[in-house]
Amino acid sequence: MKDIRSKAKELMKGSCRLCPVCDGRACVGEVPGMGGLGYAFRNNVAALSDITLNMRLVHDVREPDPATAWLGLELSMPVVAAPIGGTFNFNDAVTEDDYIHAVLDGCRAAGVIGCTGDGVPSVIINSAVSAIKNAQGHGIPFIKPWESGEFDEKMELAIASGCPVMGMDIDAAGLTTLRKMGRPVGPKTLKELTKIIEKAKKAGVKFIVKGVMTVQDAYNVVEAGADCLVVSNHGGRVFGAAPGTAQVLPAIARAVRGKISVMVDGGVRNGADVFKMLALGADIVGMGRPVTIAAIGGGSEGVNTWLTMVKNELVQTMILTGCRDIKAIDEAAIFVPQR
Repeated sequence: MKDIRSKAKELMKGSCRLCPVCDGRACVGEVPGMGGLGYAFRNNVAALSDITLNMRLVHDVREPDPATAWLGLELSMPVVAAPIGGTFNFNDAVTEDDYIHAVLDGCRAAGVIGCTGDGVPSVIINSAVSAIKNAQGHGIPFIKPWESGEFDEKMELAIASGCPVMGMDIDAAGLTTLRKMGRPVGPKTLKELTKIIEKAKKAGVKFIVKGVMTVQDAYNVVEAGADCLVVSNHGGRVFGAAPGTAQVLPAIARAVRGKISVMVDGGVRNGADVFKMLALGADIVGMGRPVTIAAIGGGSEGVNTWLTMVKNELVQTMILTGCRDIKAIDEAAIFVPQR
């Protein structure tokens, strides 16, 4: 990983400093780029770092199983590569095609699945769809909440990729730069969201809505018929005043438990962070910037190397907390100070 990070730092010079602690302090306001707005990026990282775990070692858990089933997919661990696209954000360090193939192929080699992004220019969605087709449908395309017929056009492309699951990052609704470029995005009404999900279901594709930060929005997404919601503030890139995702996850997970699958992303940097999100109520965890860095610095092998390290860290955390499998991870693992 040291060599991979060194190569990524060289290629991404001017867009990412590869700070020892990736918390958005050095790149605040750098959007486009790898940064975030206000304190949201920092809040994601801080919310996770504030959580500590109960260390338990009087048990017989020596070889825990991190595998899980999610939306009909068998995964080696409850981790996916979060949807990130647009290599102009990374100093055009690699081509869009090379980047997406590295993410999807590296994820597949690690036994998980990668999500792809969307945006301006069209090469982002075209490269994503092509890569997913090349991977025999092993990828999850996300489409931005376009206000024009562009959404329907890109949804058709996503469905045609052969993917079993697709999504919409409704949290991109705050990207005002797209509106200035003549490609407006915006929020969706419950009626609009329901219609979109029905279209996906009719095509035999499951649907994810990313960008849920309140219990009420979670209820709305359940009512619209989604298969999964993602607790996400778009990596802290659209609303600087947003709380960290780990702060809002527990209430959302409790509110919709048993009704819909819950995914979360934002500030996840290692296997212990993955464990924390699972303990807070998530079923699956998305990792964004770390996977991007691994893809740029090491291609598909870099992504596989990174994810393998994350899996090892997750297994180690499961041993140190006495959790035999993913189902055993719950809020009891979180340390609560006695008063």
